[in-house]
Amino acid sequence: MVNEAALLESRSLRDEAAERTEVLDKVKQLRIAPEGLHLTTKDVAEYFEVAEAAIRNMVTDHREELESNGYRLATPEEVRALKALASVDRFTSQVALFTRRTVLNVAMLLRDSIVARQVRTSLLDGEQAQRLKPVDKVFHSLAEWLDQRITDTVAQHTSTGGNPAIGSLLEHAVTGAVQRAVLPLLNIAIANDTEQRTRIDALTTEVTRLGRILRERESAGSMGAIDAMNPYQFEQHIAWLCRRDGCHQVTVTGGNGDTGADIIAFTPDGRRIVIQCKSRNPGRQITSGDVQQFIGMAKLDYRAEVALLVATCGFTRDATLLAARHQVTAVHRGLLKEWNDGVTPHQLN
Repeated sequence: MVNEAALLESRSLRDEAAERTEVLDKVKQLRIAPEGLHLTTKDVAEYFEVAEAAIRNMVTDHREELESNGYRLATPEEVRALKALASVDRFTSQVALFTRRTVLNVAMLLRDSIVARQVRTSLLDGEQAQRLKPVDKVFHSLAEWLDQRITDTVAQHTSTGGNPAIGSLLEHAVTGAVQRAVLPLLNIAIANDTEQRTRIDALTTEVTRLGRILRERESAGSMGAIDAMNPYQFEQHIAWLCRRDGCHQVTVTGGNGDTGADIIAFTPDGRRIVIQCKSRNPGRQITSGDVQQFIGMAKLDYRAEVALLVATCGFTRDATLLAARHQVTAVHRGLLKEWNDGVTPHQLN
C-alpha cells in the first residue's frame, strides 16, 4: 500500500495522482484568481498556510516537475490583467501562475504544512477506495443481472403452478445465468484483480527501493558511519556523493594504492575530476608527502582539471599550503562532513 513517505519521495507516484485535484477542495477551499484558472504564489502560500518563501523554494527545487503540471510565469499581458484585477501588487513585474494541478503537485512535495499533509492523507484514502471499485462494480452488476434474470424467468412460467417442471425451469434459468453472465463477469473480475495485483506489486517494489535508499542515506548520514567503512566502501561513498551533486561518468578505479586515482569523473560543466581517497584514523594527518604524490599523479598522469584529495582525517599545515599552491582541494574531515551533509564543494559546481 502506498504511504505518505513514498509519495513524498517518488515522482512516479505523484504523476499517477496528478489528476486527483478534487481532493484540494475537500481539505480547504482554493482561492482562484479572478480570471478563474490560476493561483499566484501568494494564493498558494495562503492555501497551505506557509510563507511565500517556502513556495518559491519549492519551485526552485522542483521546477521541471511543477512546470510539467502547469506552473509557468505570466506573460506581460497577463501581469497587466492581474494588476487591473488587483490580484497582484501594481509594482510587480513577474508573476508565477499555478493551476489546480500544480497546487496538488505542491501538496505532494511540501513537508512543513499541515494542510499539505491533510491533502496527502485525503489523496491516499481516495486512492485506496479507488482501487476497490472495478471489482466491486463487477459483482454489483452480477447481482443485479442474476436477480432480474431469475425474476423474469419465473414470471414467464407462473402459470405452471405446482407443475414439477417448475424445478427444471428454474434450474435452466440459473444455469443460463451462470453460462451467460457469471463466468464472463468473473473473468472480468479476475482480469481486473490481476491488473490491480500487477500495479500493487510494482508499487511495492518502488516503496521497497525507496526504503532502501532512505536507509542507506540515513546510515551514511554521520561521520561515524564513514569511519566504519573499509577503503573500498569509502571510495564508493565518495563516488555516490559526486553523483548526488550532478557529476557524471563517475568511475571508481581503485586498487592503485597511494599512487593512483581512486575516482575519475566529470563536473556538470564537463571538467575532468580526479579524486584520491584516504580512509585513515581520525587521529592521523595527511602530510605534504601525501599531497606531493597526488599532485604529480593527478596533474601529470591524469591531466586533472579538478583535483580532490579526500580524507577522513586532517591535513598538516604544510600539506594544506602545498595543496593550495597547486590548486588541489584538500577535503579534510571537517569539509568531508559538510559534503556528506549536503554542502557541495564549490569546485564541483
